[in-house]
Amino acid sequence: MKDILDAIQSQNASSEDFAALPLPESYRAITVHKDETEMFAGLATRDKDPRKSLHLDDVPLPELGPGEALVAVMASSVNYNSVWTSIFEPLSTFGFLERYGKVSELTKRHDLPYHIIGSDLAGVVLRTGPGVNAWRPGDEVVAHCLSVELESSDGHNDTMLDPEQRIWGFETNFGGLAEIALVKSNQLMPKPDHLSWEEAASPGLVNSTAYRQLVSANGANMKQGDNVLIWGASGGLGSYATQFALAGGATPICVVSSPEKAEICRAMGAELIIDRAAEDYRFWKDENTQDPKEWKRFGKRIRELTGGEDIDIVFEHPGKETFGASVFVTRKGGTITTCASTSGYMHQYDNRYLWMSLKRIIGSHFANYREAWEANRLIAKGKIHPTLSKTYSLEETGQATYDVHRNLHQGKVGVLCLAPEEGLGVRDHEMRAQHLDAINRFRNV
Repeated sequence: MKDILDAIQSQNASSEDFAALPLPESYRAITVHKDETEMFAGLATRDKDPRKSLHLDDVPLPELGPGEALVAVMASSVNYNSVWTSIFEPLSTFGFLERYGKVSELTKRHDLPYHIIGSDLAGVVLRTGPGVNAWRPGDEVVAHCLSVELESSDGHNDTMLDPEQRIWGFETNFGGLAEIALVKSNQLMPKPDHLSWEEAASPGLVNSTAYRQLVSANGANMKQGDNVLIWGASGGLGSYATQFALAGGATPICVVSSPEKAEICRAMGAELIIDRAAEDYRFWKDENTQDPKEWKRFGKRIRELTGGEDIDIVFEHPGKETFGASVFVTRKGGTITTCASTSGYMHQYDNRYLWMSLKRIIGSHFANYREAWEANRLIAKGKIHPTLSKTYSLEETGQATYDVHRNLHQGKVGVLCLAPEEGLGVRDHEMRAQHLDAINRFRNV
C-alpha cells in the first residue's frame, strides 16, 4: 500500500505508472460479520452500539470483472445506511449479499461471511476491467453509490428503476470504508479539484439523494419561489437540500433541534428556521396516536414565517415521527418527497388532507448516474459545498458511526482511509480560497 500512496502523493505519476504498480493481496476494510447478526437481539435501537459490531479486518483483494474498477480509497464517509448495516436494522444486509450472489457467476464474489461497508469514496483508479474506456489508472475520482446491471429495459429510461438496482456498500460488498474499493465504472465521477480527499468524499450519497428528491423532475422538480420545508436541515441530507433550495431561488423553512443547528442553517444563508425542540412540537400523544392539534400549531408557525403562505414541497426523511405533520402542512396541490424513514418506516397520515387537497407523495431513492453527475458538477463548480464537520481515522469508524446513530454530529462525518492526514488532495488552491469559508462552515460551528 505504501507504493500506491507514494504514487498518489507524488502527483507526478503517470497512468502507466499506476497501471504498473503491484496490487496487494489484501487490504484493510471496515466490516460486519455474518455470525454476529444477532448480537443486538432484544435491545432497543438506540442501545445498539456500532462500535461493537464494526471491525477493521484485513481482507483479500476481490477479482476485477468487466466494467469494473479498483480504486485506492483516500477517504470515505459515514451515511445512515452505515448505521443500519452496523446495527442489523431493519434487517441484516447479508440477505442482500446472498440475493446478489445468485445473479451471476461474477456476483458470487459479493456473498461472503463478511460485508465491507461504505457508500462514499474519493480516491484514485488503480485498475479497470475489460470494457472500461472512460477511466484510466491514475484518474482522481469520487464514486456515487448506484450499482445497476441494466440487462432489463426497465432501467434504461431511469436507471433507478433497474430491477437489479442496488446501493453499493450497503446492498453490495466491497464498499468505500476501506483502503481499496471495487466499483462499477459507471459509478465514477471526477473529483472536484478544490477539495481535499475527505471533503470530496463526503457529499456523494447525500448530495445526489437530495438533488433527485428536490431538484430533479424525478423528484419534486423544485422551482424558483417554492417554499420548501426541510426536516433536519443541518444534517447530512438536509444540509444539501437547504443549499439546493437557496441556490435554486426557493425559500427553505429549516427544521432543526437545537440553537447550534439553527446557527448552521443561518450560516448557509437560510432565514426561516424552526427549532422544534425549543418550540416543543409533539406530533404523537402516545406510541399509537398522533395529535392533529400539533400539526395545526406547526402549520400556523410556518405561515408566520412565510407571510401567510403554505409549504409547496416537504423534504421528508424522518418518516414515522413527522410524516403526518408533513402531509398536513403541505399546500393544496403540493408535494411531499420521501427518501428515508430514520424514525420508523410505518408512516401514518390523515388521507383526507392528501386526497381532498390533491397533494402528492413521491418516493425518492438515491439518484441515477446523470443526477449524481449533475450534483457532483455543482460541487465542482463551487455552487454547492461539502458539509463535513469532523473526520475520523479508519480505525475510529465505529465511533464515527456511533456518533451518527446518536445524532451527535453535524452535517457529514468523514473517514480517512489511505490519506495519512486531513487537507491533502487539493489541486486548485485558487478556487479553494474563494470558497474556503463555505467549505469550513460546518467545521467552525
